[in-house]
Amino acid sequence: MSYIYQLGERRVIDIIMHHLDTMPEMVIPFWDDVSAYNLGEGEIAILKSDMLVWSTDIPPGMTHYQAARKAVVMNISDLAAKGVKPLAILASLGLPKNMLESEVVEIAKGMNKGAREYGAYLIGGDTNETGDIIICGMAFGLAKKGKILRRDGARPGDILATTGTFGKTAIGLQFLLKDLVIPVDIQKVILNAVYLPQARLKEGLALRDSGAVTSSTDSSDGLALSLHDLSRSSKVGFIVDYLPSALEAHRIAELHTLELSDLVLYGGEEYELIFTVKPGMVEDAKKALSKVGGELIEIGKVTKDKEILFQVKDKIKSIIPGGWEHFKDSVPV
Repeated sequence: MSYIYQLGERRVIDIIMHHLDTMPEMVIPFWDDVSAYNLGEGEIAILKSDMLVWSTDIPPGMTHYQAARKAVVMNISDLAAKGVKPLAILASLGLPKNMLESEVVEIAKGMNKGAREYGAYLIGGDTNETGDIIICGMAFGLAKKGKILRRDGARPGDILATTGTFGKTAIGLQFLLKDLVIPVDIQKVILNAVYLPQARLKEGLALRDSGAVTSSTDSSDGLALSLHDLSRSSKVGFIVDYLPSALEAHRIAELHTLELSDLVLYGGEEYELIFTVKPGMVEDAKKALSKVGGELIEIGKVTKDKEILFQVKDKIKSIIPGGWEHFKDSVPV
């Protein structure tokens, strides 16, 4: 018998799913970013639930307002990865009885801000007394059948791409948790990446409408783990030949002699979209993203082998499934 800190979040999810009955004609299978229910006549309800727990998820310095906003934004990010516009948000709050009224006000304002930034409304939820602050959001949207960017559509030969660069949150978390020295002129950019994440909703909707995308996921668990999730669902592999590293990550890696690829691949908490594109439609996807102020960064290709590799010049190494994973990252003492 194992403790769950020995298993990790993904194995825990596997165990739970093993004991669930599979709903007939599931529109989106288990192990995607969201869940779905077929409403009939070509319309699909898209559902996502995600939570923040103060003691395990909130870095030093994050305010109640920022945490509540993030709890909403991270749910919206998963809908964005499917090309689905959020319409409504529910929120369940676990609140210690010694919380201040002013802190509750900030949580309410933060949740509302997160929803309204992306055109959604918070329409209800639940509250309960808990020993720790828990903010659990649920996002709801609608999609047309056949217009959802699932994880399982990647095919060998497709182009692997992302909507942005990586590494800033890895630096920010080391700054906050391990006192990593960061030059003053980039501290605001780095901390904003941690405290005020942005969902790539416009980009997800544009990619959906382009018809060029074969699979998609959000990168909140880190680039490496997200690639493994896509690989698992699509039953393919990847060769990454370009590291989508932020300029700030380059600078800090050189300053502290850190491995740049580790900052980029294993940071987590970055809400970019990682997606695959039909080889002949890369320009279509680029144009679609450009129209909404986004960008497409090609980082590799899809392969038939189920390995995930990083190619640097003439050297190839495996990308292991590291990154943020609940339970494994906080071992009891």
